[in-house]
Amino acid sequence: MPSIPEIDPTDLQKRLDEEDIQLLDVRAADERALVSLGGLHIPITELPERLDELDEYRDTPLVVYCRSGARSGQVVRYLQSMGFTNVHNLKGGTNAWSRKVDPSLPTY
Repeated sequence: MPSIPEIDPTDLQKRLDEEDIQLLDVRAADERALVSLGGLHIPITELPERLDELDEYRDTPLVVYCRSGARSGQVVRYLQSMGFTNVHNLKGGTNAWSRKVDPSLPTY
């Protein structure tokens, strides 16, 4: 099985300043209330029914995130299987973003 494409938080921060990248948060609503990097919010449990909401991002940069990168990694693999060609996992999730990019955001 091929590896899941990942992007490091510091690399993502640089790229967000330079290009149009769509973020996708796959955590539960209560987690998003604690900390959010923005972007679309489709909890992992709702993704199959709401996949059509992502159609316009099939070939454009899409970065999926969760707390640690585990759930978002599963979602990246799922989206690849559904034909998404430019999808990446945020390595380490929001916790890594907090450590490497924005320490004002809480970890949990």
